[in-house]
Amino acid sequence: MKRKHGYTITTTPQPAYLHPANYFVPIVEKVKPAIVSITTEDHSVNDSMIGVLHQFLFPSSPTPTKEVRRSFGTGFIIHPKGYILTSEHVIANAKHIQVRLSNGETKKASLVWSDTKRDLALIRMINRMPLPTLPLGSSKEARVGEIVISIGNPLGLENTVTTGIISAKNRPVQISGKTYEDIVQTDCAINPGNSGGPLINMNGEAIGMNAFIIRDNHGLGFAIGIDSIKPHIRKYL
Repeated sequence: MKRKHGYTITTTPQPAYLHPANYFVPIVEKVKPAIVSITTEDHSVNDSMIGVLHQFLFPSSPTPTKEVRRSFGTGFIIHPKGYILTSEHVIANAKHIQVRLSNGETKKASLVWSDTKRDLALIRMINRMPLPTLPLGSSKEARVGEIVISIGNPLGLENTVTTGIISAKNRPVQISGKTYEDIVQTDCAINPGNSGGPLINMNGEAIGMNAFIIRDNHGLGFAIGIDSIKPHIRKYL
């Protein structure tokens, strides 16, 4: 509000997100179109023993039907033709894969390649126009203490953003039969459903892919270093 020649002139302040201190906003806006939400459906057969007992006790009744299970995850587009990187456990046993873009458009996707042991997967959605991609940075060049951004879609919620720093690097981890060769540990909040989403540096580049959390330790998240992923997806870049 200003006074000029005895009159009060009301000026509209600029939006707070344009303040120079909000340096995360332009980064998130830049990468958002390349980050997708993934929903999968798989049909799980009811326990076989339950089925046998049902047939024995109720021979004239139909056997219980299959149950549809849905799961959620995140992925990011690495090629304009619709190739999307995500975690293998996000799409494991999926009969149907749906991808939702940042503009709300939903499309079907199919599995191209997966590595169960390394927990990596590549899916593809067909689109008439080239799709925006997320640039891949270098996890080797990243440093402990560096500020990073984690973006995911927990429980299908669109583009949840958390920030933190790299706490540790180059940590091999074996868990649930999977081998993670190059783990980047962060204190970004990585929630269920964020798996497969990118860990992004301040240049707007993916330096890792969110992999898992330790449930009983708040603020402890792990991502697979992007440099250990590149050799497996190079032909799709």
